[in-house]
Amino acid sequence: MVVKVYGYVHASCPQRVLLCFLEKEIEFELIHVDLDTLEHKKPDHLLRQPFGQVPAIEDGDFKLYESRAILRYYSNKYTDQGTDLLGKTLEQRAIVDQWMETETNYFNALALPIVVNLVLKPKFGKPCDFTFVEEQKVKLEKIMDVYENQLARNRYLAGDEFTLADLTHMPMMNIMNIIGLSSMVTTRPNLNRWWNDISARPAWKKLIEMAAN
Repeated sequence: MVVKVYGYVHASCPQRVLLCFLEKEIEFELIHVDLDTLEHKKPDHLLRQPFGQVPAIEDGDFKLYESRAILRYYSNKYTDQGTDLLGKTLEQRAIVDQWMETETNYFNALALPIVVNLVLKPKFGKPCDFTFVEEQKVKLEKIMDVYENQLARNRYLAGDEFTLADLTHMPMMNIMNIIGLSSMVTTRPNLNRWWNDISARPAWKKLIEMAAN
């Protein structure tokens, strides 16, 4: 059965889910939700996602929202299909979860407000708080140092294999590059090596092609 993904192909959270589906070779249908017209705040979408965000999925009678919950569910449901994104042992899975939590609570928590101020606020005619952005950048640089140290010891964030720990970072990392923050990655050799590696994956290239069309 084809999974319906309600979202916007240029937004980081839907991209996270789409990338997982491409890695796991899961059939899906992307149903566009127009964020510019606030379609995600309308009653039909609120039945799928009561907080008015994207993405949300429908898999037959099963419905789920929150991108990271969707990642975990489908990576477990299709363990033997496509890329193994979970880790092979209980300990490896714990490390994957650790770095997914790190992405949520440290990396994304700092990067997202920067994107909101530099991109979304001007788009909707609101002023960017440049002082706040610079403060966030300083904090994010310190987080990137932690990643650099981790990747000096490991090929990927959770060890020797590409997993959800890496995948969940990719959409926001890409947005950072687009809006002029690429130096946070390129000035750190291990982080830069990691990004060049994971962004060369066929599934990521397919996602970028989807976003370009």
